[in-house]
Order: sequence, then structure tokens, then C-alpha cells
Amino acid sequence: MRKHSERSNQVKQRGFTLLELLVVMVIIGLLAGYVAPKFFAHIGKAEVKTTRAQIDSLEKALDAYRLDVGSYPSTEAGLAALMQRPSGETRWSGPYLKKGLPNDPWGRPYQYKQPGEHGELDLFSFGKDGQPGGTGEAEDLGNW
Repeated sequence: MRKHSERSNQVKQRGFTLLELLVVMVIIGLLAGYVAPKFFAHIGKAEVKTTRAQIDSLEKALDAYRLDVGSYPSTEAGLAALMQRPSGETRWSGPYLKKGLPNDPWGRPYQYKQPGEHGELDLFSFGKDGQPGGTGEAEDLGNW
């Protein structure tokens, strides 16, 4: 019997009290509440930077298309003209993108207009909200 009661005391001494567990959970919650917003702010900035880099890359591919064909693709042909020969286009030498046509970091296709409202062509993303206009991460990002 004696061995059993000694063993019980050892088990009791090795465990954590409910109060200790609650204190640890509160500390973890406070740390997560402080770190999470900073972490997600960096993700938003990275998405904006990725969008700007992809727009730049697409613009270079459009310039290569223009050098071969003599003009930018029409709005109707769109960015798909960088990957597939538009009907009736004999001087096309694509595809002009190595990995295919990317979506913006929020999973939506890039918008393309030729002629553009801001220049010879407009290439843009509506941002995080997917709607025209906006500020911050929801701001429209384009080649203008």
C-alpha cells in the first residue's frame, strides 16, 4: 500500500494546476493578439508588391508581343493573346509567358484594356476587394 500512495503523490506533484494552465493560455493569447495583426499587415504588403511585379512582367510580355505583331492585343483578345495565337495573326511568335497567365494574388484575373484610359494600354488589378476604387489593400493597382 505504501508504494501506491507514494506513487500517487509523485503524480500529483508532476501535474499542472488549472490556474497555471489558465495563466499560460492568457499569456499565449496576449502574444497572439499582439503578433497576429503585425504578421497579417506584412502579408498584405507582400500581395501588393507581388501584384506590381506581375503587372510589370505582363507589361514586358505585351511589349514583346507588340514588337512581333506591330500592335498590342485588342481588349477582346485580351491577355490570352500572350499565350495563344489570335485568329488571323500571322506574325505572332509566342507564347510570351513561360508559365502561363497568372491571376492576381487574390485569385482574380488581371484586367486589360487597349486603348487604355491612362495610356496606350491599361493593365490592372482591382486589389483585395475585387471592386473598382478603394484604398490601402483594396486600392486598384495598375501600370499607370
